[in-house]
Order: sequence, then structure tokens, then C-alpha cells
Amino acid sequence: MKHTVKAILALLVAIGFLTACGTNDGDQTKKKDTAEVQQDVSGYPLSLNDALDNKVTLEEQPKHIVSLIPSNTEILFELGLNKEIVGVSDFDNFPKEAADKEKIGGMEFNVEKIVGLKPDLVLAHESTAKSAEEGLNQLKDAGVNVFIVHDAKSFEEVYNTIEDIGTLVGKKDQADSVVSEMKSDLNSIQEKASEVTQKKKVYVEVSPSPDIYSTGKNTFIDQMLSMVNAENVMSEQEGWVQVNQEAVISSNPDVIITTYGYYSENPKEQIMGRKGWEDVTAVKNGDVQDVHSDLVTRTGPRLVEGVEEIAKSIYPEVFAE
Repeated sequence: MKHTVKAILALLVAIGFLTACGTNDGDQTKKKDTAEVQQDVSGYPLSLNDALDNKVTLEEQPKHIVSLIPSNTEILFELGLNKEIVGVSDFDNFPKEAADKEKIGGMEFNVEKIVGLKPDLVLAHESTAKSAEEGLNQLKDAGVNVFIVHDAKSFEEVYNTIEDIGTLVGKKDQADSVVSEMKSDLNSIQEKASEVTQKKKVYVEVSPSPDIYSTGKNTFIDQMLSMVNAENVMSEQEGWVQVNQEAVISSNPDVIITTYGYYSENPKEQIMGRKGWEDVTAVKNGDVQDVHSDLVTRTGPRLVEGVEEIAKSIYPEVFAE
């Protein structure tokens, strides 16, 4: 179980340049405009600093890409790069096309296998950059372009990540479109949430007994609860929180949400059957719901779906289909 918790927490991801030249003011402006158009059309070569401030330069649009973490993979697929993706991590399970890609390992990836795929670009992640430093350096020594994606901590940072990856792989317009759609969908959810007249208290459990964990402030789930006009009963604590059951019982949440139903059987029954929890409002009313962890922890396009699923779990009367 501790391994599973670590895996969940682990999985819990200044662009631009211009060129111009000329002899006099009029010619310089004209040539500058022409140069910018040419640059916009080709897009390459380009340079971009990654999460560790390493300058990564691509001479041309990458045709073979390896992703080392599921959130990067989901972004790449959303940008329409199915054909270009040649390798993904063992944890990648969305979209279904990811199952057809070569698996390159999990937290410890297979350097030789990646090099053998002859990638133009490997997308790594800041959250695992330290533990994977040796392997990443080996890839760089082999001449592979490695870009470490920022470990996003907010929706704005997720938008920036999508735009960074879009720029890097020559899909800037598509990335802008994805971000615009995410913002629009999120605004619609928040508009609906504004109709809530009685805010509910919510406890979110991200791993079951015996190693019970929840999410405090400065986590995506805490942000999501705020967005849908709900109160996180663990919001006074920071980050991922190992739970004191007495604290949950005394907070008396109206709704309990679990996020581990995909690997632990009957999460609702586990909560409902806990000794001492029988008088908790959510348990008495049977208001215990499960939301898939991937939707609320992977820092990619599906985060908005996670917000919607949380909203439906808390306020079904407002967010009914």
C-alpha cells in the first residue's frame, strides 16, 4: 500500500524568439516582418528553457517523441501527436491508443530502450527529475533532446505547460485551442456552482486504510473544491496529509469522496463500515462517492473533467445531466 501511495503522490506536471535584419528604417521594418512570417511558418530551429532552466534547442519539428510520465502523454495525444509518440511509461493508460505504444519503464525507465527508439525529443517531468537524474543524463550524453516539464501546482501553470509543450512540438495553435476550451469549460462549471446556496463540507480520501491520506491546501483537489463552492475539511493542513481519523469524524463532512476505486475494491463500503464513523453525516446519508484519481491528479487536459466529477459528486441536484 505504501508503494501505491508513493506512486499516486509521484504522479501527483518564457517562450519565444524573433529575428530581423535590415539596412535602413523602412527596409528594416519590411525585412523584419518578412523574417517573422518565415519564422512563424517553419517554427524551427527553436530554443526553450525547461523546468530546471536547461536550454533545449530543436533544429526541426520532432517526429519521434518519448514521454516519461502520463500527464505529458495525455497532453501530446490531445495535441494530435499519436503518430509521433513512439514510447510511453508503464503507467500510461489514457487514451486507449497509449496501450499500443512501446513501454519504456516506470519510475525507473530503460535508457537503452529509449535510445533504441531514436527519439527527437524525450519529455521528462520536474517531479521525478531528481530521482531520474542519472538516466536523464545518460539520454543527453547519447545525444537525445530531453525537456523537463514544470511540475504544475495550479490551473494557470497547467495552461502554461500545455502551451510550452505545444510550442516545443510545433502545435502552438492546437495548444492555444486546448487551453481556451479548458478555460471555457471551467468557467461554465463555476457559473453553475455559483447557484449553490448552502456550501457543503467535503472530505476527500486519496488512499485507504491503513495508510489513509487526504489533501490539504495547495493541492489541485483543494482548488477544485473551492471552484465548485465546497469546503475542504482538511484545508487547514498543507499538501498531502496523513489522516487522523478522529479529526475527520469531528469535522463531520456532508460528503466523502474517494479517489482509489480503480485499484481498491468497494471504497464506499470501506468508508461506510469504519468503526466510529457511523455518526458522520456523509456516512449516515450514504453520501460517499468515488472519483477516478487520474482525473484529479494528472496535470493535463482532463483536470477540468475532474472538477466536473467532483461537482456532480457534491451537488448532484445542481450538476445533473
